[in-house]
Amino acid sequence: MGQAVTKAVSGRQDVRLAARFDRPGAEGEGLVSLEAALAAAQVVIDFTTPAASVALAKAAAARGGPALVIGSTGLSDEDIAAIGEAAKKVAIVRAGNFSLGVNMLMGLVAQAARALRPEAYDIEVFEAHHRRKVDAPSGTALMLGEAAAAGRGVKLADVAQRVRDGVTGPRPAGEIGFSVLRGGDIIGEHSVSFVADDEILTLSHSARDRGLFARGAVEAARWAATQPPGEYDMQDVLGLK
Repeated sequence: MGQAVTKAVSGRQDVRLAARFDRPGAEGEGLVSLEAALAAAQVVIDFTTPAASVALAKAAAARGGPALVIGSTGLSDEDIAAIGEAAKKVAIVRAGNFSLGVNMLMGLVAQAARALRPEAYDIEVFEAHHRRKVDAPSGTALMLGEAAAAGRGVKLADVAQRVRDGVTGPRPAGEIGFSVLRGGDIIGEHSVSFVADDEILTLSHSARDRGLFARGAVEAARWAATQPPGEYDMQDVLGLK
């Protein structure tokens, strides 16, 4: 993703790559330290790990900038709280997916969940990614689950079923299930199915090129550069809220 963001920036006239940095001790042409990158940039785009994202947020907040765009997934509640605390000092756009299509899909899922009652329609979120992805379900799948739960006026944590194994018994009404596939070099496949006794409605999105996430992140960075401190997501960037 770092390479994809670099490529997305290089083809534009309205933004400029100020610096590139990696984990401490990493070697590569043109890489600088975290401190040098923070001093050079108006916005930092971060697709790394939860621990690295939290450390970055704390460092940016301590110096009062730059703004951040965080696309790391697998964040714990503690990680999210730490990033939220940093957002009191700097603008932070945090999203599990920077695709315009996925963010539109979230709205459609919420709308369908409001209309299709839980007694008749079971909800299952499916996602597939490459073999190297380390967290499951994906951040995007959880966003879609949150959208479905919001549509039904419930908390995802109260109705989510992330794992099925053994004799699980009948599926309870209102449960939002998650199914995961890992293999090959799948960029990202997501679908939400509303399953009734006599019909199935499936809303889906397929990512064909990692560049779409990079382009969305660059748009988020342009937007974040002019925002006051606060925690935002792509719905804010796209004006969908």
